[in-house]
Amino acid sequence: MYPANQSFLVLGLSRSGVAAAEFLLSEGAETYVFDDVRGGAVEKAVQSLTEKGAKTVNESLLPELINRCHALVLSPGIPVDHPLAVAFKRAGKAVIGETELAARYLKCCVLAVTGTNGKTTTVSMLAEMLAAGGIKATACGNIGVPMLSCRNLAERDVAVAEISSFQLETLSSLKPHIAAVLNISEDHLNRHYNMENYVYLKSRLLKNQQETECAVLNYDDSVVRGFAEKTRAKVVWFSRKERVDGAYIENGSLFFRGEEIVKIEELALREAHNIENALAALACAKLMKINNEAVAKALKTFKGAPHRIETAGVVDGVTYIDDSKGTNVDSAVHAAQCMKNETVLLLGGKDKGYEYAPLFEALKQTKVVRCVIYGENAFKILESAAKTGYKNVTLTEKFDYAVKIARLLAARGQTVLLSPASASFDEFRNYEERGDRFVSVVRAWQEEERVRAEEERLLIGAADNFADDARNEEKNEESE
Repeated sequence: MYPANQSFLVLGLSRSGVAAAEFLLSEGAETYVFDDVRGGAVEKAVQSLTEKGAKTVNESLLPELINRCHALVLSPGIPVDHPLAVAFKRAGKAVIGETELAARYLKCCVLAVTGTNGKTTTVSMLAEMLAAGGIKATACGNIGVPMLSCRNLAERDVAVAEISSFQLETLSSLKPHIAAVLNISEDHLNRHYNMENYVYLKSRLLKNQQETECAVLNYDDSVVRGFAEKTRAKVVWFSRKERVDGAYIENGSLFFRGEEIVKIEELALREAHNIENALAALACAKLMKINNEAVAKALKTFKGAPHRIETAGVVDGVTYIDDSKGTNVDSAVHAAQCMKNETVLLLGGKDKGYEYAPLFEALKQTKVVRCVIYGENAFKILESAAKTGYKNVTLTEKFDYAVKIARLLAARGQTVLLSPASASFDEFRNYEERGDRFVSVVRAWQEEERVRAEEERLLIGAADNFADDARNEEKNEESE
């Protein structure tokens, strides 16, 4: 690909769409941009890109660009069956994403991680391990930093990329030195139609690897274990249940190929799913020749990824936990299982195409005492609760209402957990924005609580002063 000789239409101006447009402009490509969202960050992005030479178009002009442009660059949030993407394909034109552009131009080593759950945590852990071992590593991809931002990294540097199924739809050139697949369960079926398609997309991360590369696979996941037959790469396993050729647990410690790396009791995150993430990350790090001390140090200090079972604050004796990244049933169940106190759970948002009955069956075995259901898929979730006989539910419409209702329902000593088991796109641009809203509401309540406590302190102080004055007056009268 030689961008300076070609024309591109960038559809969708998310962070990755903006990064793609900026890269194409820097390479001298004729670049058209379009997003049907108006205002806010998109409006600013359009203005910035226009100043750099991009051509903005309105919706009526999009069909003309099918013939004019050589390729369509899709943001991950736009599916490949979008009418414009279908039209480009029928015209024999390329449909790619920002990650595909990055794959064609990166000079550095790429370690790529995919899976239904745990991607962000594993990528963040791995980047810290590499940094502790003296390697310049940048976490990128679906974690929020576009892969194209790594295009100037040197060959000896490392891009640690979180790769989603959305990105895999338009990704064909990536050849990771190490590709890790963490787990696979139902997710995004509203977009991928069925599990067969979803599983196939996840397997695509391995398709370009050769015998000189490594595939780090979860031995405990039967679907992922089957990927070993689909790759030419050298397979290295990780497992919480078995001693494998790779990373595993033995005598209360994490091991890699017979070497003890760190004791579980020393880990900053010791939940079962986070131990699994740690095993995957350390397997990748050891394949990169990172020493045991650096790996152990990272695991002992790593506190978790943003919006993943993070304490947002304590108000009136109630602890608020932000797990906005819990966008599917499995991740919400994991979060609920981590709660030590009675919990009010916030559920709902944009539907992703799966059933919620397994969620309510699992919640019966946790500390969750009530669910506040909201969002576009609220009635679907409510119906699943009814089917399983789960009655402790409260229904509302919007996210902000749900958070306020949860505050009313939660008693001192309990927890309010945001782990929606749903996408955020009914009210928010992404899970980060949803989590930020939750945190901002909690912090506003904390400030109100602080002000109230200060006012009470001042009132008590004033009352004490009044009482002291009264007593002094009485003493003066007695002395007279």
